[in-house]
Amino acid sequence: MASQELAEKLQRRLQLEESGAAVEGEAEAVKGAAAAGEVEERSCLTASAGAELSAKLCRRQDINEGAAQPRRAAVFNPYTEFKEFSRRQIKDMERMFRLYDSGRDGYIDLMELKLMMEKLGAPQTHLGLKNMIKEVDEDFDGKLSFREFLLIFHKAAAGELEEDSGLLTLAKLSEIDVSIEGVKGAKNFFEAKAQALSSASKFEAEIKAEQDERKREEEERKHRRAAFRELKSAFTQ
Repeated sequence: MASQELAEKLQRRLQLEESGAAVEGEAEAVKGAAAAGEVEERSCLTASAGAELSAKLCRRQDINEGAAQPRRAAVFNPYTEFKEFSRRQIKDMERMFRLYDSGRDGYIDLMELKLMMEKLGAPQTHLGLKNMIKEVDEDFDGKLSFREFLLIFHKAAAGELEEDSGLLTLAKLSEIDVSIEGVKGAKNFFEAKAQALSSASKFEAEIKAEQDERKREEEERKHRRAAFRELKSAFTQ
């Protein structure tokens, strides 16, 4: 009886040891799989980082070789970047841009440019429209941002567009005066400096004129309201 009980205990002990070895083996297998997964994930991250770095280096090389332009900030101040134009001129350009930006996405695409040229009475071929965009398309997205739209008038005023350019036709047919007084004719640094100061003074004068106009309109509204109250009180008495 005792020997049978001892045999059962030994057998149970053996089973426990075997199951423990199996559990340990499974744990080692899980650890090995996790380690392999870590290595694989690390290699994927390394490959991803390498691809990203490679893309950045390729773009930098394209920029250095002139095949691509540096990306510009999405937000810019047209009044400081295009100082040759007055505030009124830039606002006129902005109104025109918004008029033909029928998609309201902040860009004039090929079809919207096609409509613009037709409305101006100078329709262009499909290739002609693409060439027009290409002349000022700094980010190579195939459409015109407002900044690129301003570049049309900047180049036209600076004489940087060919006579047969569709962009020059656009600038001439628009109702926006793109003349640059004195900028191209400045013969030396002092004349250019005087021109810059004159432009700044003109800019400030335009802002003051707008403020005065708003004040005048507000005064007129106050007078109208006062007159209406007097008229109303006269009828209620």
